[in-house]
Amino acid sequence: MKLARLLIFAVLLATVVAPTPMAAHSLDSLEQDLHEKEKFFEIKNVPAPDFTLQDADDNSVSLSDLRGKIVVLHFVYASCPDVCPLHADVIARIQEMVNQTPMRDQVQVVTVTTDPERDTAEVLRGYGEAHGLDPANWVFLTSGPDRPEATRELVEAFGHGFTVTEDGLQMHGVVTHVIDQQGTLRGNFHGLEFDPTNLVVYLNGLVNAGAPHGDEAAQGTIPSIWQRILSLF
Repeated sequence: MKLARLLIFAVLLATVVAPTPMAAHSLDSLEQDLHEKEKFFEIKNVPAPDFTLQDADDNSVSLSDLRGKIVVLHFVYASCPDVCPLHADVIARIQEMVNQTPMRDQVQVVTVTTDPERDTAEVLRGYGEAHGLDPANWVFLTSGPDRPEATRELVEAFGHGFTVTEDGLQMHGVVTHVIDQQGTLRGNFHGLEFDPTNLVVYLNGLVNAGAPHGDEAAQGTIPSIWQRILSLF
């Protein structure tokens, strides 16, 4: 299994370093293939809810500011005792894989807190280091303690509920959202059991989707990423 993952990543790396032209239908095909292979993947293809939040240094960050990059976004709160830290660790593994390729400059990882009252600037700064997230293309955002409802409403705008239990725990969906360069929510990876390699392959498809279309792509003769991976076995 480890060898298979290394082979998959080698194909991925070669594809990013020397991308072949891909027509729009190639991305659609990739999404359909991924939908069949990864049971935790959901195709969305709808406008992503915009937001304007702030980072640990009070810099304003809007989703619209990130146009031109693919955004990998998820929601956590730092004092979460169970799934949030596990989710952050999965995101860190995905980022590590991405950052070993030229996609590093084309992918932005965004973490949004659902607990702005307690997730202070100091907490935001320390979270990435604790979970192995690279600040080169990762940011932890908050609405600030004066408007905690902003990030909680954002959770719901992205399609999952938010409730606070009597003991102060926050219940919300565990979803990794993938937003393309034009601000379209392309897909969701639900829970923690999806294969991170599948998500990275998807990011690669989104990166290459904007490449010039050649005659081979128009004729559908260029093998897909999945076909190249399968050819190894």
